[in-house]
This record gives sequence, structure tokens and C-alpha cells, in this order.
Amino acid sequence: MKSGGCVLLDGATGTELERRGVPQIANAWNGGGALSHPDILKNIHKSYIKSGAQIIISNTFATCKHTLKDADQLHNFEKLNSAGVRLAKESREEISGKNILVAGGISYWSFTGNHPPLEHLRSNIAQQSHILASSGADLLMLEMMVDIDRMLVTLEAAQQTKLPVWVGVSCIPDPTGRMCLENGDPLDEAVYQLLDKNVDVINIMHTDVEFVDEALEILKTNWPGLIGVYAHSGKMINNNWTFKNIISHESYASHVERWMDKGISLVGGCCGITTEHIQHIADHLFGQSD
Repeated sequence: MKSGGCVLLDGATGTELERRGVPQIANAWNGGGALSHPDILKNIHKSYIKSGAQIIISNTFATCKHTLKDADQLHNFEKLNSAGVRLAKESREEISGKNILVAGGISYWSFTGNHPPLEHLRSNIAQQSHILASSGADLLMLEMMVDIDRMLVTLEAAQQTKLPVWVGVSCIPDPTGRMCLENGDPLDEAVYQLLDKNVDVINIMHTDVEFVDEALEILKTNWPGLIGVYAHSGKMINNNWTFKNIISHESYASHVERWMDKGISLVGGCCGITTEHIQHIADHLFGQSD
């Protein structure tokens, strides 16, 4: 990436579990898949690796402590996080993916809107990060950072592991048209806050395709480090992802090609972007084939 190449990331895992019929946990979405349906989860990881993904993200987006508390699954906090990384590693090993990295996914997103105080969040993230790191994650991927204060606390806690920590921001214009994090903090201010925080990569993720280009220009103007993009397609209604009107493989690949031409260093997909989307990107933009 630092030498100018672009790395292929996987696509969605949570919505892939949903698409393949894995039942959800109330208030923790598809976070239970590592325990309830490990074989399906491994098949998803393997599909991405076979497509050419060089980084896969553990299914731990919805396994933060406060999220699991809301879901009455706090007793499975360590099991879900450790199993999420273990299954990703097993998927890599079973198909000899020696050069595949496993990223431990972390988010402070709440499906109930109940957020702990910042110091409690710091402790929760520190504990989750330690489990992911000790289970063998190669790096930590912060996802859906939607406000500056919690983003910084999450980053500081995750960096205690000494693993590389990449930051994923989710963006949307505010009513004036200014590009912001989802909770309203300006994107350029969020980038400024990360300048001295020892972050190698900022990812524009879980962001509508139509908003990526503007967010990308803000990063290219204000951020000297590496930039990744993994957008989503569709939307969540009542904690269920809508798979109607999902962007076509060809159209998403066209957007990806444009982002790659702008110099991004990492590309993949988020919610609604399937194993087939990543296969199409691999075949047509990375010259790979299953």
C-alpha cells in the first residue's frame, strides 16, 4: 500500500450472514454468527479469500460489551470475540491463504441508542481489543466511527494492544451539504483530530456510494496517510438489511475503478456488498479469478 498499490479487502460479513439465513440476535444484529453458525461464517470468509481478498474482517462488529449487554448476551462477550477471530484465521489456514491478514473489527455502534459514558466505553473497547489481539488478529479495524469524541476514545483504547489500528468513518452530508460523520461532526474536523494519533489508514466505510467521492476529496486534501474505501448499498430497517435495489456488481466495480484512479490504497465493500461483488472486482480490476 505504501508503495502505491491497492489492496483488496473483503465485502460485508454481517449482511452476508443475514442473506444466508442466519438468525439475528435482538439488539446485536448478526453478532452471534460465530457461535450459532460457524460453518456459514467460515464459508463467507473463504469465499472472499478465494476471490482474492487480502484482508478479511472478523465478525465482531456487533460484539462490543455494551451492545451485547443490550442483547442479553454479555456472558458470551469473550467467546464471540475470540471465536470471530479464530474462525477467520481457520478460514485462511484451510485454503492456504498465507498472505491474508485478519483484521479484528471493532465498533461502538448501538442498536438501541444506549451508549455508555466515555470512560466505560474506553474500558469496554480495551477489553475487546485485548481479546481480539490475543486471539491472533493482525490489526484492528475501527468501523462506523460516527462522532469525534467516541472515535478518539475507541482509538486510544484499541491502540493499547500495540497492533496497527485503522479508522473507518461513516459519512453523510448535513442539511447544509457539508460532509460530516453520521452524528454531525464535520469530516474535515474528524480528520484533523487524527493527524497526530499514529493512524496509518483512514477508511471511508459504511457510506452510500453517492457520498464517497466528496468524502474522498476531503481526505485527500486533509490527510497525508493512506486512504481506503468500502461503501455500502441498501439500508437497514428495523435492524434488518434491505437487499432490494442493491447496486449491481458492474456498477459498483465502476465506482471502485474511479476511486482506485484517485489513488486509494484499499478497497472492498460494506453492508449489502456481497461475495459476488468482490469476485467481480477481483476479476475485472485486480486480474484475479477463482
